[in-house]
Amino acid sequence: MKFLATTYRTLSGTKEVIELKNKKKSQCVIYKDNKPAYFVDFYDLEKESNAMMNSLVLCTKRSIQQVLLLINKKNNVNLSIPVISRLGYKKKVKSTEVELHLEPIPEEWLAYSL
Repeated sequence: MKFLATTYRTLSGTKEVIELKNKKKSQCVIYKDNKPAYFVDFYDLEKESNAMMNSLVLCTKRSIQQVLLLINKKNNVNLSIPVISRLGYKKKVKSTEVELHLEPIPEEWLAYSL
């Protein structure tokens, strides 16, 4: 799948973030240990992992950050969605297209009993 590797300049320095070419609120790139590792699409219910994330986020009305915190705590991993700037100042420096193969989040991490 094609993504954009976008470099931003912020008050704390430069930061590269992997983003979707066509941004949708139902899709996101999940980082593991500050590296892009997983891709989630809440409405692609053909994959069991996406269906479970749909249930955990949309059906329970939790934010994706809240669900990731629960997964992190339960499975002792470090999943996150990158934040470009906490203060709101960011300037886009460059953007390049990259081909990445990101897997869905492992199903064993997404037990319905979160």
